[in-house]
This record gives sequence, structure tokens and C-alpha cells, in this order.
Amino acid sequence: MPSTTLIAIGGGGATHASHPELDRLCIEYTASRRRVGYIGTASGDDVERHRRFCDGFRPFAGTLSQLSSQADQDQARIWAEGLDLIYVGGGNPTLLVDHWKLTGIGTVLVDAFRRGVTLAGVSAGAMCWFESFLWRSRDDGLQTGEGLGIVKGSMTPHSQIEPDRRARMHGLVAGGAMPEGYAVDDGAALVLREGEPARSYPSEGPPFVHRIRRRKGETALNA
Repeated sequence: MPSTTLIAIGGGGATHASHPELDRLCIEYTASRRRVGYIGTASGDDVERHRRFCDGFRPFAGTLSQLSSQADQDQARIWAEGLDLIYVGGGNPTLLVDHWKLTGIGTVLVDAFRRGVTLAGVSAGAMCWFESFLWRSRDDGLQTGEGLGIVKGSMTPHSQIEPDRRARMHGLVAGGAMPEGYAVDDGAALVLREGEPARSYPSEGPPFVHRIRRRKGETALNA
């Protein structure tokens, strides 16, 4: 059975027009043909973010493609079959996950992951893979949400520029309202192999990847 790889980016990369080294990190974990696909559903298929994605990945990728939010499950399956890396952009994570569950695209992505396609994403596109996430709604502030559960645990991004995220996550984890997980700074990324932490980027922070546990509190994986 192929090994599984997930790259969760706290913030930055091509779609954010910063930290281009995070794009190269994703390519490191991509098969040699480097067929890369992008999903921009969380931002409503924002044209500018897609352009930035293409500009950032074009120097490294063999091919680039995008899955439109109008695609159905069959179209998504055909699209995913030709890829080595699927990268999901940021935006609204609950909109993203709800759309995937409604259309069946979530099942397509789970199948791709299990056959060895690398999954990566930034912000909402990183949170969505976990069992649970903590995100900031424009209207209601910090909220918890349910992800696809491709990997166990929870995640929140942007943890150094929005420090209340980590404080809130500590409380939720300690109280049992959220599973143990990770708070990832902008410019940092967590690589999970077979669902377990295999690498933190950069190897020495800041920025940091913080592991948050119920009893042991917080540990920076790249301190």
C-alpha cells in the first residue's frame, strides 16, 4: 500500500505571495512527474489566488490544473487520477468541507490520498484534512469546525499573528472539546507521513509548529 503524505501550512506560499520556500517543500514530496492540481473552493475560486498559485508552482511543476467548484464527483475523480500533488488554497474551511461532503468530492480526495497522492494546503486548505479545526469567522470570531478526518487530531493556522488561537485551542483541548493537535505559524509547515509528524519546516523556528496536548501542554516541534 502506498505511503501517505500530508503537508499542512500555517500561512504563506504562492497563494499568499510570501514564503516561496513552502512551495518548494510541497514539490519535495511530489512524484517525479510533478503533476500538480489546485482547489480554490474555500475562496470561491478567487482568480487572483489561482494566478499566484500558477506563478509560484509553474517553475517546478510538470503540469498544473484546477478543479472548479462547479465540478461534480465524477469530474473530480477523473481530475485527481492524473495528479501527484493536490494543493488546497485558503478561505472559509466550513464552506470547503461542506461542499466536499455534499458533492462527494471528499471521498475522491480520501481515495487519492490512500493511493499515494500528496495532499497539501494552506490555512483553510490545511485545516480541512484534520478531524477538527479552529478557524476565525468574520462575523462570529473563533469557531470550531469538523474536517474530513483524513488524519487524526486538530489544527489551527496563523498562530503567531493571531495568538488567541493557541490560547483558545489549549482550552478546548484541555476540556476535551477538541482532540489534541497542532497550531502552525505563518511561514511554517507540518509534514505528516502515515498520519504522524515526520518533519517540521523550518527545522529550527521561528516560525514554529506547536503541538498541543491535553496533559503535556504545548511543545514546539521545531524549537
